[in-house]
Amino acid sequence: MPTPPTLTDRAALDRFRARALRAPALFLHEDAAADVQERLAEVNRTFTSPAVVTGFPQIWANHMPNARIVADTPVLDLQPGAHDLVIHAMALHWADDPIGQIIQCRRALRPDGLFIAVMFGGQSLHELRAVLAQAESDVTGGLSARIVPMGEIRDLGALLQRAGLALPVADGFTRRILYRDLRHLVADLRAMGESNALASRHRAPMRRAVLARAEALYRQNFADEAGRLIASAETLFLTGWAPSESQQKPLRPGSAATRLSDALGTTETPLDVAPIATPGVAED
Repeated sequence: MPTPPTLTDRAALDRFRARALRAPALFLHEDAAADVQERLAEVNRTFTSPAVVTGFPQIWANHMPNARIVADTPVLDLQPGAHDLVIHAMALHWADDPIGQIIQCRRALRPDGLFIAVMFGGQSLHELRAVLAQAESDVTGGLSARIVPMGEIRDLGALLQRAGLALPVADGFTRRILYRDLRHLVADLRAMGESNALASRHRAPMRRAVLARAEALYRQNFADEAGRLIASAETLFLTGWAPSESQQKPLRPGSAATRLSDALGTTETPLDVAPIATPGVAED
């Protein structure tokens, strides 16, 4: 099996997360944990052996004190078939091998166990991504990796089926967060542990001229009526179940015992067969 390309500098990511804890701004992580708990409340099931994969264990230890907390390392510390619930929490966008992470979670589930991943989606920080790329191009004539690439909901949802999970569902929503200037937006990202930890990142500090140009572009293109900068944060949820014989399965096509028109109490009107034109013969 080919080795996935290295996306993340894990040592840098660990440093940035540790730095964030000195003055944290983990409100999006708190919101994600609350959203997951609401979703679990809607499931008619009591989970007795949950596990949470996360880079911020203190958040999830507070919300789910009975869960086993697991670091989001490339090889997860999960035992096969040990859990009835596995949550991958706000870390999948930093994984070099997202499908591998989901497969490891799938193997850790018992039959009919539930997998939930919550993560940042591809629309997150699209404003910042655009202005940084334009500003750097304008000032230096080049581009460098500044923000981790994040998956789109359609592509991420397909990973559930590839990982062998049943009844897959992908959904999400986008928040708009307002900042008075670019400096405070960057400070919040640092306080979330979301600084640039890309393995391919440019190591030198960003030039002041680039930051000034990015701020001007941001205010020109992505500010509200009051002049505050708009930052989008898309949160995606992936949900799937470990296969089990007890789960409902779709019927085979053509196996229905009742006509849809009978169930709806309507009259079925067959479609007329379309005429087939003879090739090369024009109709009047």
